[in-house]
Amino acid sequence: MTSKSDLRYSQAIRATFAGMALFFAGLLAPGLVSAADKLSVTVYNSDLGVVHEVRELEFNNGIGQIAFRDVPAMIDPTSVGFKTLSSRLSVNILEQNYQFDLVSPEKLYDRYIDKNIELISNDGKIHSGKLLTYSSSAVTLQDEHGRIQIVRLNEISNTNLPELPEGLITRPTLFWKYASSGSGKSKCEVSYQTGGISWHAEYVAVLDDAEKNIDLSGWSSIDNRSGKTYKDATLKLVAGEINRARQPQSKRLYRNAMTASAMEYDGVGFDEKAFFEYHLYTLPRSSTIANNEIKQLSLFEPASTSVSKEYYFVADRGSKNAEVKIRFVNSKETGLGMPLPAGRVRVYKNDSDGSTILIGEDNLQHTPKDEEILLTLGKAFDLVVKETTLARRKITDRVTETDFQIELRNRKDEDVTINVVKSLGNFWKIIKKTHSFEKKSANKVQFQVPVKAGEEVKLEFTVRQGG
Repeated sequence: MTSKSDLRYSQAIRATFAGMALFFAGLLAPGLVSAADKLSVTVYNSDLGVVHEVRELEFNNGIGQIAFRDVPAMIDPTSVGFKTLSSRLSVNILEQNYQFDLVSPEKLYDRYIDKNIELISNDGKIHSGKLLTYSSSAVTLQDEHGRIQIVRLNEISNTNLPELPEGLITRPTLFWKYASSGSGKSKCEVSYQTGGISWHAEYVAVLDDAEKNIDLSGWSSIDNRSGKTYKDATLKLVAGEINRARQPQSKRLYRNAMTASAMEYDGVGFDEKAFFEYHLYTLPRSSTIANNEIKQLSLFEPASTSVSKEYYFVADRGSKNAEVKIRFVNSKETGLGMPLPAGRVRVYKNDSDGSTILIGEDNLQHTPKDEEILLTLGKAFDLVVKETTLARRKITDRVTETDFQIELRNRKDEDVTINVVKSLGNFWKIIKKTHSFEKKSANKVQFQVPVKAGEEVKLEFTVRQGG
């Protein structure tokens, strides 16, 4: 909980340093750069963005320095690439320094210990002198006559400092030392990687009244916490898992705090194509991705596909109800047939009064076209299951037999088939059964058990293990 003194201090700080950024902007290193003429951002699922910019920069003949500002706070400075596009100038970057020690009231006060500052109170009175100490509530000054005065920060409306202390900047900046063959302006390509930005897919599916079809729409959800706004950028999304080389531990870069998220919806989809071993989605127009924003854009036009509803009971989990799932094939024949990036699928169904009810959600993995999709929606309220181990016998020192019984009760008004999945371990054989089964893997079987409306069916089987 924020204390009253903290609140007063926060208010004083906001008032004290209002407008200082404009003053400090002119105090930084020489070589201002313009906004990007061309900007593209490629976003990955794994907290990674690759930024490509074309900016016009001005160089002086010989050795010089330029400040490349407006970079993300989460930039990886080791990934920066640079190339001039002018045939007149040859420019080589000799040295790069990434500075992210940003201005804050605390840092400014700390740098001005034993230096003169000027405070203006709410009633216009000026307090000046050497700064001796500061805290969250007050500062201690020594005037030119040696007298000590303690000034409460909640009484201060403005603070005047003569200059920005060396080493502090208002925003993360790349400082380049360069060697140029001449003087003049040149368009330059700059590329770099940044953390703090990622994307994932979100899907909305609406099941029809007959529960035979769904309408599916997909959204890309881009979470930008990189410390930079990408204005009017060409946006590309990479679906797939790229390999990332492990980096040595280094000093953590400055990260902006996440503020309230913004949501934006846009109904025009991406152009999709295969790219290397991944899939690339390109937005066919420019878009602005603001810092500390979650932006949603339509991935594709809504599509319809046929589905089947299925019921499953996985033994040995202690559950008392069967799970309900929907299955469909991601093919053109069924109405889809597009690569589907990993993401959450929310499934709804409309009630008779027109209201939309959430009936379940599940995570979808990266799914190529023509692959089958099975989504778990929840537990079937009216399908009750009881699992019992009836007997266990030791046949030899290495062989045992176990009798299992699974009671399946259907309290619905319609007939269903429940798929019962059982894990059996190694070296098993089913020697007796009431229903047929299918071997799903080396240690897993699946029974299909029809259960009529209002009835109860007992699945019984004996497993011999060992040998």
